[in-house]
Amino acid sequence: MYFCDSNDVNMKQVYFDNAATTQIRSEVIEVMTNSLKNNYGNASSTHSFGRTSKSLIEGVRKDIASYFNVSAGEIVFTSGGTEADNLVLRSAVRDLGVKHIITSKIEHHAILHTVEQLEDEYNITTSYVNLNDKGQVDYDHLEVLLSASNNVLVSLMHVNNEIGNLLDIKRVALLCKEHGALFHSDMVQSVGHYELDLQVIPIDFLAASAHKFHGPKGVGFCFIRKGSGLKPLIFGGEQERGFRAGTESVHNIVGLCESLRIAYNNLEEESKYVKDLKEYFITRATEALPDVAFNGYSGSLEDSTYTLVNMRLPVTPERSAMMLFQLDLKGIACSKGSACQSGATGSSHVLAEILDADELQKPSVRFSFSIYNTKEEVDYVIEVLKELL
Repeated sequence: MYFCDSNDVNMKQVYFDNAATTQIRSEVIEVMTNSLKNNYGNASSTHSFGRTSKSLIEGVRKDIASYFNVSAGEIVFTSGGTEADNLVLRSAVRDLGVKHIITSKIEHHAILHTVEQLEDEYNITTSYVNLNDKGQVDYDHLEVLLSASNNVLVSLMHVNNEIGNLLDIKRVALLCKEHGALFHSDMVQSVGHYELDLQVIPIDFLAASAHKFHGPKGVGFCFIRKGSGLKPLIFGGEQERGFRAGTESVHNIVGLCESLRIAYNNLEEESKYVKDLKEYFITRATEALPDVAFNGYSGSLEDSTYTLVNMRLPVTPERSAMMLFQLDLKGIACSKGSACQSGATGSSHVLAEILDADELQKPSVRFSFSIYNTKEEVDYVIEVLKELL
């Protein structure tokens, strides 16, 4: 991919930060533009313009539900994953009598910071499940925690956004069901990338965000199992069956549906393409960069998501501080962790849990891939890294 830069018209630009956000598909832009032009009625209005928007939203809701084998009434549109996480966690404590939350120390901050706030507000108990040195959940310890308490909600992400580790989501869901606990999962990195039959996986709640699968920013959804008793986080009107007040963003909801439709209709072909890119990246990096290491299970094609790698580079602490800046000067977009932490001081809270002090001194960089990337871009990135090392 090439981009015209005022300083260098031939400067190569490589976007390897797809875990932060993805390029929106042209087909999605087209349906959103059409909706902006033609579906401007307020979905709460009773006239024909409003009814048209309402009908469109409900059709989209039904379509989205079909991809997860759930009912349309169990899909609630939100502004994204963070809002969905907050809706579930806060209402579970406030309204469902949850006194104990079990999570891990490598969750997204949308979970960890919300749990910390709930501890202050409601004096709940929080337990953190043990992790191995690769960041994988200790399922036996999870069962011990579940056995020792009542009124529990478990919140564990399906795909870790920094190191790509995969949770055995079905195993955890069945464990929670066996012990009478509620189970919520931040699935922001997995919806649109993995098939998820929620009749087979008895999860209670999940969070998703459109911009992680080539859709628009500012829209996502929360799956809320029917009969859960969850109550709204945002009050006002009766939109979203009372779960979320506020005038619906029709064009964003349409864009969410279109991006999800394309993702799942092309999942086999596109996931294979991206997985091949990851495999090629790992092979080239291992051959070209002596002593490179992969954090978590991100160097595995079986135990981590096919969309990202998190590499630890063999450079001195003095040089590590400038690594991302130097990559950016070469036109390479990547990250050291969650985009939500950019500008924050200190190391990634995820890596701090699984790396020792010496390992943390070396720069760790996350490269994440999509269908818009190529092997030629991988080659370019590897050559730049060779120069920098």
